[in-house]
Amino acid sequence: MSNTTLDGKQFAEMILQGANHLANNAKLVDALNVFPVPDGDTGTNMNLSMTSGAKEVKNNKVDHIGKVGNALSKGLLMGARGNSGVILSQLFRGFSKSIEQKASINAPEFAAALQAGVDTAYKAVMKPVEGTILTVAKDAAKAAVHVAETETSITKVMELTLKEAEASLKRTPELLPVLKEVGVVDSGGQGLVFVYEGFLAVLKGEKLTTAHVTTPSMDELVNAEHHKSVQGHINTEDIEFGYCTEFMVRFEADKTPFNEEMFRNDLSEFGDSLLVIADDELAKVHIHAEYPGEVLSYGQKYGNLINMKIENMRQQHTDIVGEHQQTAPTVRKAEKNKYGIVTVSMGKGIAELFRSIGANEVIEGGQTMNPSTEDIVKAIHDVNAENIIILPNNSNIVMAAQQAASVVEENVIVIPSKTVPQGMAALLAFNPTAEAEEVEGLMNDALQHVKSGQITYAVRDTNIDGLDIAKGDFMGISNGKIVITDREQLAASKKLLTEMISEDDEIVTIIQGEEATEEDTEQLLQFVEEMFEDVEVEVHKGDQPLYSYIFSVE
Repeated sequence: MSNTTLDGKQFAEMILQGANHLANNAKLVDALNVFPVPDGDTGTNMNLSMTSGAKEVKNNKVDHIGKVGNALSKGLLMGARGNSGVILSQLFRGFSKSIEQKASINAPEFAAALQAGVDTAYKAVMKPVEGTILTVAKDAAKAAVHVAETETSITKVMELTLKEAEASLKRTPELLPVLKEVGVVDSGGQGLVFVYEGFLAVLKGEKLTTAHVTTPSMDELVNAEHHKSVQGHINTEDIEFGYCTEFMVRFEADKTPFNEEMFRNDLSEFGDSLLVIADDELAKVHIHAEYPGEVLSYGQKYGNLINMKIENMRQQHTDIVGEHQQTAPTVRKAEKNKYGIVTVSMGKGIAELFRSIGANEVIEGGQTMNPSTEDIVKAIHDVNAENIIILPNNSNIVMAAQQAASVVEENVIVIPSKTVPQGMAALLAFNPTAEAEEVEGLMNDALQHVKSGQITYAVRDTNIDGLDIAKGDFMGISNGKIVITDREQLAASKKLLTEMISEDDEIVTIIQGEEATEEDTEQLLQFVEEMFEDVEVEVHKGDQPLYSYIFSVE
């Protein structure tokens, strides 16, 4: 096929194929995570973001390419998760803006739209890093613009765009030393290449061959389960478990052996409407849960997660029954507070901790399940305040928070906390009597005066920052850098605290995760009290997944 124009319906097919190809390869993208920690979620984030865009496009398949572009941009914007998902949304936001007035486009216009997407994405990132998805998109767009000067076939332009994207991806380790050190290419760049491969396949009239996972159908069971609740006869706030969560687990030999009865019983503790269908290779799960991140973390113990879908049932219910169902004098929203604080948390204990020190809304999320732009927007509206402060508490959620702030009318202040200890320090520095500008300054300043540490385990052998790390080792991460390893969790925890605590420090907070025992925590507490006599120690049960301990040192 050598087409010289591209209309909305063909572009829609490109989007759907690109999203599908990315979804089929999300696991591979996740595996390219540089750190050997059990939370490599670039593929998951890009997949969920692109799927959100594709869903909107599927509902708006029209001849007018500008309208299809607008649908894609809207879906991606609200579904964007993690830095990679936000950047992807910005790439196609710029692309779509460039073509919004056009019914169809030619090769130079297609290339110009790719370049417009790159320009938009670079503006959205405060400190662009080369050797990432940004570089791959930039190099690919440059090649497209160059070839479109003489080439009229959009297929040919896309062919050369993909070729340059692949070449740029191979060069990413030369631009980003940490990639070269670990021996991988950039995960976000690889995700974009998969999307572009899907685009080209449609233009060439080809089908991409991907290993198909055969699973038992669950749709009828899920529909029956959902129909049990008569939505028009309950109030939105009466929904006990707010997130319809579906996923599949592909079992792995080195993970927890699968026992269906135990798996089902354990999952039943997280919510209701539980359905499990399993065979020798995988299990498909449907559940209504209040904390979907915890459900997914449990599933990961058995293998790799695929085909994840989480829907906010409270929002769906409100959309279905209409706001009129709520009784007239709902005073909850009548008066706005001066300030409202939204924070992101993984683990029930950490969520309660944030609420106890002043958070109004806590979004379930963190590693492995970054909240989307839409999740954050909903929390902003739920807070109902003149000034909303967002604490992302994860470096991979900061951009989504900033994107959410840009699409609402409220005055939103994003405090770029990258860890739970930073979020706690910022929240404790909050002064409700001060003006917004002063509050922002105080909370930002607090981020600089806390040291953050985490204990987790390695999911593969690697060498990073001069450390030889074996699969299964416990790693101590201090302010984002792996500084120690040990075969024993308790020994690793002691080593990390010794590394972090200096003679000027006064307070150490230990947050115990799911994988830590009370006995280990007690020994750790004794260790700190004996080794650092002048330090005051606090212990909290955070119940966070993946990280057996989170440490805050001030």
